[in-house]
Amino acid sequence: MVQDFNIAVFPGDGIGHEVTPAAETVLAAAAARCGFGLNWNHLQGGAACWRETGHEIPPSDLKTAGAADAIFLAAMGLPEVRHPDGREITPQISIRFHFDLYAGVRPVRPIPGVRPVLADPRAAKMDYVILRESTEGLFAPAAKGSATADEARETMLITRKVSEKLFDFAFRMAEARKAAGHPGKVTCVDKANVFAAFWYFREIFHERAKAFPAITADGAYVDAFAMTMAQKPGAIDVAVTENMFGDILSDLGAALMGGMGYAPSADIGDEHAVFQPCHGTAPDIAGKGLANPTAMILSGAMMLEWLAERQGAPEAACAGGLIRRAVDMAFAGGDLVTCELGGDAGIEAVKTAVLAALERLDV
Repeated sequence: MVQDFNIAVFPGDGIGHEVTPAAETVLAAAAARCGFGLNWNHLQGGAACWRETGHEIPPSDLKTAGAADAIFLAAMGLPEVRHPDGREITPQISIRFHFDLYAGVRPVRPIPGVRPVLADPRAAKMDYVILRESTEGLFAPAAKGSATADEARETMLITRKVSEKLFDFAFRMAEARKAAGHPGKVTCVDKANVFAAFWYFREIFHERAKAFPAITADGAYVDAFAMTMAQKPGAIDVAVTENMFGDILSDLGAALMGGMGYAPSADIGDEHAVFQPCHGTAPDIAGKGLANPTAMILSGAMMLEWLAERQGAPEAACAGGLIRRAVDMAFAGGDLVTCELGGDAGIEAVKTAVLAALERLDV
């Protein structure tokens, strides 16, 4: 039986209020083509919310989000809105801790027609996933740092419980990708030659690898892996890493795709998931219509595909695939150039092109 889905939406701050409605329009059109509906519930959250209410996300809205089928989150945070210790307001991180969203999924795949960053034509075929642990590492709230006038210290937290779940997630993802024609390999990215915490991380990785004998398991130090991303991106399938390293490497991956406006992401736990673009709030262009909504749209496609798997809803997988194909078609001609790459195609131009492509595609 075809069902509608209830989606909690956090438009956030800055350009979040512009890319969100554009993405909602595209997702709703794809859902209608595939025979179901999406019910949007817009909630408060972000730096502006904190400034007005004292809450990054009001408790009642957080509860509402937890009851939804999925959470669709735009960029949050503003440079001038900070805690007394200098840290920015980061509800997008807090929500990962609250819902235990340990698996940060960051796909890296160029869009046909978007000007390539790497010169080697083989780079156009790169298609891999950076899997970022999203609740521990250097971001762990239980490992809060300290600072005095003379020194500052931070602590890295890596636990067996979360690492085992993360690695199992990575190997299952590689299994699914192998079935779709990818190599079926997981690379543990760390700094195990220097830090005991990363040696522990890598040992657990190889323990869990034994349960997935059909998948190749290897390791790489983070500095060498960054070189691989630029020099041999075709050698990567699924790369799993600690929170801070994942934060840095996923931004590099976004750059290799053409910019942050093309980079979708998901943070997934056992019971909940949040889908959001990798980019920030870009207050310098907010309100001007210049933002690129592609990352938000593709994050929505990831959301639909997660709903399809989680709830056994093939119609949601239909819509997610339709959106990916429509984005590729919209950019394929090379005439749609967004601001990251020096063009003037903003929110309306991208939305209109994707909607037009979507209508031309067969379901």
